Amino acid sequence: MNLPNTAKVFSEDETGILAIEFSKMIKNGDVIILNGDLGTGKTFFVKALAKNFGIANVSSPTFAIVNEYYGSKKIYHFDFYRIEKATELFDIGINDYLNDMEAITFIEWGNLFPEVFPEKRIEVNISMNEDVSRNFEIKKYE
Repeated sequence: MNLPNTAKVFSEDETGILAIEFSKMIKNGDVIILNGDLGTGKTFFVKALAKNFGIANVSSPTFAIVNEYYGSKKIYHFDFYRIEKATELFDIGINDYLNDMEAITFIEWGNLFPEVFPEKRIEVNISMNEDVSRNFEIKKYE
C-alpha cells in the first residue's frame, strides 16, 4: 500500500482486508489517528488490524481512555471521545505513550485534540456513504 491512499469498502470483510494491508506497512513508533463519525468503523478497523498481530481481545477504549494490547506488536489504543480538555490527556501521560518507539499507537476521535499529535503520524479518515459503504482516506505526515 502506498500513501496517500483512498479506498471504498462495501463490507466488514473488505474493511478487514484493507486493515491487513495497512498493518503490513506500519511499524513500531507509528502514531495512527482515526477520524470518523459514530459507527463508521474506527474500532472495527483497529480490531481487524490487531488480529494480524496476534491480538484478539480488542475493545473500544471509550470509557478506559486507553487500552494496551500485546501480541507480535505492542499496541496502545486511545479513544478521545469522552475527553473534555487536552490537559486530561497530559495528566494520563499521553506524551509517554506517543514517544514509545516499541509500540504502535492508535487514537480514535483524534480530530478532537489535534494539538497533541506529533508531526510524524498517519491519519485514517473514515466516512460512511448513503449505501452504507465506507470511504477510507489514509495520509502520512512526516
